[in-house]
Amino acid sequence: MVLSRLEELERIVGHQFRDRSLLDRAVTHSSAATDCGEPSQADNERLEFLGDAVLGMIVSDHLLAAFPAWSEGQLSRGRARLVNSVSLSAAAQRLGLGSYMRLGRGEEKTGGREKPALLANAFEAVVGAAYLDGGLAPAREFVTRALLLFALDDQGELLGRGDSKSELQELLQKNGWPGAQYSVLRETGPDHRKTFEVEVSVAGRVTAGGSGSSKKEAEQSAAQQALEQLRGVHAGQSDE
Repeated sequence: MVLSRLEELERIVGHQFRDRSLLDRAVTHSSAATDCGEPSQADNERLEFLGDAVLGMIVSDHLLAAFPAWSEGQLSRGRARLVNSVSLSAAAQRLGLGSYMRLGRGEEKTGGREKPALLANAFEAVVGAAYLDGGLAPAREFVTRALLLFALDDQGELLGRGDSKSELQELLQKNGWPGAQYSVLRETGPDHRKTFEVEVSVAGRVTAGGSGSSKKEAEQSAAQQALEQLRGVHAGQSDE
């Protein structure tokens, strides 16, 4: 039996929708709605707005249960790292969500299916659609399977640590190295939904990059990549 696009997407989400139009809207970018002459309500922005709130609640509840000894600060840092655009776009990529998105001609030509901001927004919109169609249970099941189990297995206690830029600065000071230098490589997307790409140079040796929906988020992503590189270098030196 050949499955339709929405039936395939339902299997990925893990919820059989009573109203499949919600799922279709969740993966419809505003550029597609504009190209087709559809009303603005036909795109995924309103579902994204709802999904952002539902996602935050589900992640907060999960972290409270998973880390009973964490302080409020650790819980807030953990949640921020799980719901930022880098984390959500990675989850969307693992699901192959990009191949199900409806995009306008412009976004299609410029690689919209791979853009982190669009993928993260679609992920949030799918959460919102699942919540509207079936309540909290299917939204929670989707977020847990698609995001939380993977992230907690991969990062665990690291989620509650201080922000990456501060950690990087502390590591550099500890080794007597100069501070990190951040530079914006490019900005893409409309003003209300930009994607920033940032590069960080460390002590003239390590250069790492990151992206995000804000300059601050992109810098955090780049700092995290630099930290991982530096820790790998230190680990290699200690093994010699």
